[in-house]
Amino acid sequence: MACDPKKVARCLLTTSAPWELLGWQPTAAQVEQFNELQHLLRLWNSRVNLTRLVEGDDYWISQIFDSLWPLQRWHGSSDPLQVIDVGTGGGFPGLAIAIALPQAQVTLVDSVGRKLQAVEAMALELGLQPRVQLRCERAEKTGRDPACRGRFDLAVARAVAAAPVVAEYLVPLLKSNGTALLYRGQWQQEDSRQLQRAAALLNATMAAPQGMTLPAERGQRHVIALTPSGPCPRTYPRAVGVPGKQPLV
Repeated sequence: MACDPKKVARCLLTTSAPWELLGWQPTAAQVEQFNELQHLLRLWNSRVNLTRLVEGDDYWISQIFDSLWPLQRWHGSSDPLQVIDVGTGGGFPGLAIAIALPQAQVTLVDSVGRKLQAVEAMALELGLQPRVQLRCERAEKTGRDPACRGRFDLAVARAVAAAPVVAEYLVPLLKSNGTALLYRGQWQQEDSRQLQRAAALLNATMAAPQGMTLPAERGQRHVIALTPSGPCPRTYPRAVGVPGKQPLV
């Protein structure tokens, strides 16, 4: 899916065209929340190093657009949705998802306490609580907690780790009919081979990678969906630190 880089960037705040590229039209209240989130990021970046993607196209395309384009099948749905964002960092894609999908309960996970405190404050200012919950811990711990394991319709991770590592974080969190979305940049055949091997160990099936050329020359992105083919073995995720040191490849 490709977009006109000259038109989309300057139109994000003024027309409906860029939202149409996502197959979705936000309400005026949602647009205001996205604007307020940008303002809050500026404020918190002066205290905590959350992200450099705050101004102009960096925010509207590399943050908001990039967070939302893989979610087209969920836009417009009124079904309750349990979502978890693992390694949320400065709050993306989790906060953008919480704004775009008002039917979703969103759990944000990160091991860096100062970042998560900032994200919690932003969620409160945006009026997203109690739909947004936060967990300050490593992803391996989340995946072994009975309160989280097998509980989510949608699990996402953006710019966290190598794909097999992320798969080990996300798949144990899914309901039997859930979906994990791995947000990636460039993607090669060898990446697919490695992820397929990891998915097989986790009792998951990998869909064909979906590509997107971001507007305003913001680069190529891919999303890879994983769905359970059976119960995830109880041995996964492994102990804290092990997935990163010994990926499932």
